Amino acid sequence: MMENSSDDEQESMITKPLLDDHDGFSGKGGFRTMPFVLANEAFAQVASHGLQPDMILYLTREYHLNMATGSNIIFLWSAATNFVPLLGAIVADSFLGRFRTILFGCVISLLGMALLWLTAMIPQAKPPPCHESNKICSSATSFQLFLLCSCFGLTSIGFGGITSSSLAFGADQLQKAGGHNNGRALESYFSWYYALCTISILIAYTCIVYAQESLGWQVGFGIPVMLMLLSTLSFSLASHLYVKLKAKSSLIVEILQVAVASYRKRHMELSTESSKLLCHHHRGPSICLPCEKLRFSNKACIIIDPEKDLTTDGKAADPWSLCTVNQVEALKSILRVIPLWSTGMIMSVTSSQGSFSVLQAKSLNRKFGPNFEMPAGSCSMFAIAGAVLWIPFYLQIILPVASRILGRPVHLSTRKRMGIGIALSFIGMIVAATVEVKRRSLAIREGYSDDSDAVVDMSLLWLLPQSFLIGAGVTANIVAQNEFYYSEFPRSMSSISSTLSLLGISAANLVSSFLMNAVDKLSKLGGKESWISTDINKGHYDYYYWVLAGLSVLNMIYFLICSKAYGPSKEDEKETTFHEEDN
Repeated sequence: MMENSSDDEQESMITKPLLDDHDGFSGKGGFRTMPFVLANEAFAQVASHGLQPDMILYLTREYHLNMATGSNIIFLWSAATNFVPLLGAIVADSFLGRFRTILFGCVISLLGMALLWLTAMIPQAKPPPCHESNKICSSATSFQLFLLCSCFGLTSIGFGGITSSSLAFGADQLQKAGGHNNGRALESYFSWYYALCTISILIAYTCIVYAQESLGWQVGFGIPVMLMLLSTLSFSLASHLYVKLKAKSSLIVEILQVAVASYRKRHMELSTESSKLLCHHHRGPSICLPCEKLRFSNKACIIIDPEKDLTTDGKAADPWSLCTVNQVEALKSILRVIPLWSTGMIMSVTSSQGSFSVLQAKSLNRKFGPNFEMPAGSCSMFAIAGAVLWIPFYLQIILPVASRILGRPVHLSTRKRMGIGIALSFIGMIVAATVEVKRRSLAIREGYSDDSDAVVDMSLLWLLPQSFLIGAGVTANIVAQNEFYYSEFPRSMSSISSTLSLLGISAANLVSSFLMNAVDKLSKLGGKESWISTDINKGHYDYYYWVLAGLSVLNMIYFLICSKAYGPSKEDEKETTFHEEDN
């Protein structure tokens, strides 16, 4: 039994209004909308990322939270920020549409940042300063913490609404403008979009962080509010120019339908002969029977009673009880990559320790020249620089040198590059632990064992190697992950790859929070000082880094097992076919 292809319907929905001049969309979209779309994303990126690097300092100095509690809040905030785009994509595709979702995200982000700015402006919104004589500090009240966490929640929801739809919304505008060169127009747009995001993050990690540490929290938090206001205005003012596609069923929802339908039919017995199964599939060229892998999900597409399960036009009467074969195969594609995805998630645990680097940077000599002192929070841009430099280093140095040595063109598969990323992250953790051993021993020798605010005679540049390695490792792994998903998934699922990466980062932040709590509690047994004490010179951040290095070793072993268990990928099959034809 068959129904019209949802992919065909979606393609018709997207292309017809944009390509016809008499469809009511004439004069809308095109390159003239790009300044507004890109300005919206750029302002939002600078505003959102500008709050993150120094947030641990704001929580420990202004709210008198210890290192463990402050880091936990930041981990949960980051986890929410990376998870909400998945929900935003579902809402945009199925209910609100992309324009309304982005506009809603802008308004909510603006509200969250404005509230956070008020916590810096209104003395009653946070605990009073510590007494200078005895250094006794008052704890934050429940209401003050609730207000603070509300700010984080609103910014996460808002940023999720923007990032879930901004890239696709810009592509919608260019479907018409490109004409026969549509592919080139979109390629140029994607390149500029990601370049602009990277530049925005660098500006946030330098200019916004500098304002926070040099001009105070009132100005430092006020600037993101103004940028978010500009972002909202720049986007909404061009409302009459945009192509606004109507919401339709989301692929993510369709995959959820398979899981629900499989569970509802969990007691049904499957026939061992696939040819005897009556399956629900699309009309036209499509998969008529599901594969034998992960057979439990095949139940979702099996028709039990055609009269009850199907409508008169061949569609499923209840899409949450009967799905198409294509939907089932889409879910299987995701389930197969989950083990490899989890290795990237574990690697992200090591790269999400930015709060520790900021506290390390605060205790190092950050002066460059007689008049400039680099803000501690700006050390986060070292990892960004490592991420940016890795790609040309890999393409222009590693591959050409390897090709020259071997005497043939060298291409590293996506799984090999994922492994390289995990290995670089492991080396970065070893370097981080070694540098912290040197920094801590120097602080004790200089008599700063009880003074966490003291600056030791050691340059901030000592943090460069570990930051570069971790940034390069993350880039190598995530780029390879996205490329791997794109090659393994059906073409209709190409947008899922970026969502999986964000989910990995979100899960990594939750694991980081759990791991840090465990290390904090275990290291304090017997009345000892916690390894991750707020006083960086009393604690042992080096021990914590060694724990992360050990986790990286286990992750490398786990990755090798998962990669072997996955078997040949579509990329491997294409490579084999290419070599056979070449010979």
